[in-house]
Amino acid sequence: MSETSSGDAAASFEPLRGYLTGLAYRMLGSRAEAEDMVQEAYLRWHAADRSAVREARAFLSKTVTRLCLDHLKSARVQREDYVGPWLPEPLVDDNSLSVDSAGEYANDLSVALLLTLERLSPLERAAFLLHDVFDMSFEQVGEALGREASACRQLASRARNHVREEKPRFRPSAEEEGRVFSAFTSALGSGDVAALSRVLAQDAVFYSDGGGKVKAALKPVYGPQHIARFLFGVLRRYGTADMQVRPARINGMPGMVLRGPSGPFQTIALEVRDGLIARLYTVRNPDKLRHLH
Repeated sequence: MSETSSGDAAASFEPLRGYLTGLAYRMLGSRAEAEDMVQEAYLRWHAADRSAVREARAFLSKTVTRLCLDHLKSARVQREDYVGPWLPEPLVDDNSLSVDSAGEYANDLSVALLLTLERLSPLERAAFLLHDVFDMSFEQVGEALGREASACRQLASRARNHVREEKPRFRPSAEEEGRVFSAFTSALGSGDVAALSRVLAQDAVFYSDGGGKVKAALKPVYGPQHIARFLFGVLRRYGTADMQVRPARINGMPGMVLRGPSGPFQTIALEVRDGLIARLYTVRNPDKLRHLH
């Protein structure tokens, strides 16, 4: 292929790269895997007869979706054998995957939503994302999934019901999140179990993803006192003088990145509800932190 043709392919593809990465990340829960799918889509776009493509965005959305569905089939066994809780790869201080859409989930990259998507079937997930988040018609969704539009409508409807059941009733303000985060870090620094417990909701849950690569809680930890004791136990055992803690927005939630001499080794994201922390999501799996180096 000529140099001019190669340049044309890149010129038409690059404006859509962020959009396509956002689609793939929501499908897979991994920024690294999403970028791999998008790069493969670029190679296919480069080799395609682009003069026959009416709409590049629809064509590439279809390509990325099908690549993700194929990848999910091969990844299913790995997910079933995953050691401990599975959490999505954290997005740190990154708004680049938000979608220019009026949909209520366009800017929602929260861990809670990604975990809900993970519990859907791959086709339900794809139909919901393409229609409700990326504003594609059901005819376009059907073409992407190789299904009738009516079947895709049913897939999206089932997915939407599951997502709404899991969605928090109220979204905390930035001020509320800031107050809770400050209270959490202050209590964590105090070493006071009672003080830290007061920042946590009575039904709070702590999830830790080590992927079997590093030490992490193999099961969720429930309840404020159990979570507080667990966190202080971890700090006493693994906290070091050269550990750096940097506040960050993680998947749109308040959180922090913990760094050691060799780089980031843990992220913590806090899901705030009614002025308290309802969920804590900690990613320690080094494979999911590579992009932070």
